[in-house]
Amino acid sequence: MIKKSLLPLALGGFGIGMTEFVMMGILPDIAGGLAITIPQAGHLITAYALGVVVGAPTLVSLFARHPPRSVLVWFMLMFTVFNAMSAFAPNYHVMMLSRFLAGLPHGAFFGVGAVVASRLADEGKVAAAMATMFAGLTLANVIGVPIGTWIGHAVDWRLVFLIVAAIGCATVLSLRKLVPHIEARPSAGFVQDLRIFRSGGLWLALGITAIGTGGFFAWFSYITPLLTEVTLFRPATIPMVMTVVGVGMTAGVLVGGRLADRFHPLPAILILLVSMTALLLCNGLLADSQPAMLVLAFATGANALALGPPIQMLLIDHSREAEMLGSSLGQSGFNIGNATGAFLGGIPLTLGYAYTAPQWVAAALALAGVGLSLLMLAQQRGRGRAKAARAPAAQTGIVNCE
Repeated sequence: MIKKSLLPLALGGFGIGMTEFVMMGILPDIAGGLAITIPQAGHLITAYALGVVVGAPTLVSLFARHPPRSVLVWFMLMFTVFNAMSAFAPNYHVMMLSRFLAGLPHGAFFGVGAVVASRLADEGKVAAAMATMFAGLTLANVIGVPIGTWIGHAVDWRLVFLIVAAIGCATVLSLRKLVPHIEARPSAGFVQDLRIFRSGGLWLALGITAIGTGGFFAWFSYITPLLTEVTLFRPATIPMVMTVVGVGMTAGVLVGGRLADRFHPLPAILILLVSMTALLLCNGLLADSQPAMLVLAFATGANALALGPPIQMLLIDHSREAEMLGSSLGQSGFNIGNATGAFLGGIPLTLGYAYTAPQWVAAALALAGVGLSLLMLAQQRGRGRAKAARAPAAQTGIVNCE
């Protein structure tokens, strides 16, 4: 049975997942409402993602010495205010600013929330407690995004952000009521925490996350115009397709967890990025087939979220000295991918190419992630061979006197 104290974390994850991913479903509606082009509307996705990238490490480190429940409340208040600002944005520039600001508490909430979940969990159930929080994110793609997409098409896209703000308010109230006070743990301080960035392995892991997942976001950012203009789905059916993507994402989290348990995180990531490259190529080649695109919507969503658990493990492995900061870096990496994918995927559209063009950009980004994974794997194997070669010398007492 799920502990009541974990439900506010899931609710916050639901709101965050909805505001991030519903943008892909209502992109044409926002473009029409603000009198901008589809590629310009795609830059709003980039702005939110950049907010996550900036906010995750910065806010987590700055608030590390404060009680976690209070920190989560403040993060959700920021989230609520800035999503409400998006609902009332009078023009493109204000909307751009509001999306950036709304992204600031995203990764920070998950970083601190993971710590809170681990401290509220029963003995031996830490992973299950964290899964409860992230279940909100996946449920947002099954329930919140399709409903939000339908509201954006049928009523008004601004109402979607008001609903997200209301979810933020409900999260604040539930955090104060259901989550007990937790004392802050001693922190080495902001500057000391940042020392984890001296690790070359951490930077390479972030590169794999950002570039590899950028392929998924180059696909997902422009999925609505692809499905309506090329696959010829009626706009009214897009919420159904988004539900298929969301169900795939939910299944993908379970698959990714099992892969990460069975294999070392890096080989698991390599397998998933290879399959992601193939799926994205298929999205471009089979875009005129409605049955194929439904299957690919499920498979691509599943593949993307399956990357989450092994990537999170890889990042934490390289940030042991500041685990709360490290736990927030997964969201930073994913949203660098979000920003990069949305921006690069929009370039061929700006140049007048068809809506299948972002799929080739997406596949290239995923393939680049494969290359970085192979590089990191080669480095790890090289260090393993060097360590094995030194062991016999140490055992026989041979000393290098150079």
